[in-house]
Amino acid sequence: MNMIILMLSLSVTLSIALIILNFWLAQASPDSEKLSPYECGFDPLGSARLPFSIRFFLVAILFLLFDLEIALLLPLPWATQLQSPLTTLIWTSTIILLLTLGLIHEWTQGGLEWAE
Repeated sequence: MNMIILMLSLSVTLSIALIILNFWLAQASPDSEKLSPYECGFDPLGSARLPFSIRFFLVAILFLLFDLEIALLLPLPWATQLQSPLTTLIWTSTIILLLTLGLIHEWTQGGLEWAE
């Protein structure tokens, strides 16, 4: 119980210190560009409904798929403590092999090319 109170008080103290430091060091000089609704470097004069390229969505979906597959590898340090580390090694090798084959397939199909 004593450790929980220590960690909680340390977290609250660190959070408050970082918030105060942020208010102290922040630059409070707003200009017209920072106050505009678009901070992307160009004037918002055109239509906001310009279509995106399908390649953008393809790369975004590929990123999500590979990112979720990598999340399967995160518990590996704890999985090595199981009864059979060989099973862990086999499953890890299978996941990495599937990721590599998927990347090679997307590469050969041209899914990672931006320019045609």
